[in-house]
Amino acid sequence: MILLQHISFGFPGGDLLFNNTNLTIPSHTKSALVGSNGMGKSTLLKMIAGEIQPLNGNITISDSVFYVPQMFGNFNHLTIAECLKIDQKLNALQKITNGEVDEIYFEILNDDWDIEERCQHALEHWGLDNFDLNQTLEGLSGGQKTKVFLAGIQISQPDIIILDEPTNHLDLEGRKLLYDLIDKADATVVIVSHDRTLLNLVDTIFELSNQGIATYGGNYDFYAEQKEVEEEALHNDIHAKERALKKAKEKERETLERKQKLDAKGKQKQEKSGVARIMMNTLRNNAEKNSSKLKSVHAEKISGISDGLRDLRSSLKNSEQMKVNFNDSNLHSGKILIAAEDINFNYGKGNLWKENLSLEIRSGERISIKGSNGSGKTTLIQLLLGNTEPSEGKIDRTDFNSIYIDQEYSLIDNDSTLYDFVQTFNDNALQESEVKTLLSRFLFCKDTWEKKCGMLSGGERLRLLLCGLSISNKAPDMIILDEPTNNLDLQNVEILTHSIKDYHGTLMVISHDEVFLKEIGIDRELILN
Repeated sequence: MILLQHISFGFPGGDLLFNNTNLTIPSHTKSALVGSNGMGKSTLLKMIAGEIQPLNGNITISDSVFYVPQMFGNFNHLTIAECLKIDQKLNALQKITNGEVDEIYFEILNDDWDIEERCQHALEHWGLDNFDLNQTLEGLSGGQKTKVFLAGIQISQPDIIILDEPTNHLDLEGRKLLYDLIDKADATVVIVSHDRTLLNLVDTIFELSNQGIATYGGNYDFYAEQKEVEEEALHNDIHAKERALKKAKEKERETLERKQKLDAKGKQKQEKSGVARIMMNTLRNNAEKNSSKLKSVHAEKISGISDGLRDLRSSLKNSEQMKVNFNDSNLHSGKILIAAEDINFNYGKGNLWKENLSLEIRSGERISIKGSNGSGKTTLIQLLLGNTEPSEGKIDRTDFNSIYIDQEYSLIDNDSTLYDFVQTFNDNALQESEVKTLLSRFLFCKDTWEKKCGMLSGGERLRLLLCGLSISNKAPDMIILDEPTNNLDLQNVEILTHSIKDYHGTLMVISHDEVFLKEIGIDRELILN
């Protein structure tokens, strides 16, 4: 069991991520943490894994834990064995095998005599059979590093498995192996991921938000259904508040008008009856005080309803206000944009593909490019766009404009401010106030407009780029997305999905996220071997 009691945690100079937070995860269950960027999902995993300690509170974990981190930079100088914390056991086994009988080696090995066989089997299972346990992680691809740590699960056979965005760099085959591992695992599993296929293998979703941790007893599809119910109820509450506000304002106006008419009639009657001037002034002052008191009562009621309405609207999903309204492409559907004939590329170690490629890309198509890690997906994109020339064959291209969005969103100038960057898209001569309104709509408040783009997270970079595209008056004829959902939380994946679904130009996507590909309406696949 994992038990967090009254946990508080925050980074120096920042607000508390957790304050008096409690969480219980029973043994042999599979659960996932979801929530927007900055809610502390990865931090919570690190605390469970013992990587960091809370400021206050207690964490009780009685079982062995294996942690697969999201980032591997800190491990590059370590060997595979050191990363998996099996180097001492392997060394002890070797010493014993060589005839050394020091008791310390037997204590370290702890009767784990088949450690080498497990290592070999695990590495082979993850397609790493040619790897040496003594080689460092430096030089390995992101997918290979992830597979090293996933192999460590099979080697260590822990009671608790902690996974932070494990599918970010995995190809389709690697993902299938991971899904099978989680599906068959008897251990307690806790996952942070945007991979909805993976999230559907869990039996509990914990949602982290500013209000704390909410529990949903089911997989991601169940969670999404419950959120839709909550969202519908929220919209109903908003509509009810809007009606109440309108009614309160009408009531205020009617009451004040009626009061003014009665006061006017009273004044006329008093004048006709010859009431003394001093008494008239007293009556007038009393009437004004009553009117002021009446206005105050109505204003307080309207203010209360308005505050409630504002709170409800602030709970609406951000994807609803960040939708990009793409203009239609000027190219007619079906026009051949790119024709490649018998192309290949040579990096100096032979051709990239076993067989030369021939293909056509037509206007309006929505194409996914698939293949294992190292199969040349990104290289193919560079060839088709003319950024690289093929070693063999030829490529004919018509005149069209395109935008290439890679995993790092490198279109964004890191040295530019947020405001200056989106201004580069302002070909429609929008006023400064309109540009800043759009920045606010994409959740960039006034304090961030002069911030350098290089300081943005992956999700923020996506939102900034979508903001720029919403400002532009020229829809690209082709959009190319290279692993667009990597490093995005579920909210930002949803924002991207909503934007791309309404785009009517040509779309090419490199992605292993099958749910994302289905939701954006892919109609053709190119599979590289």
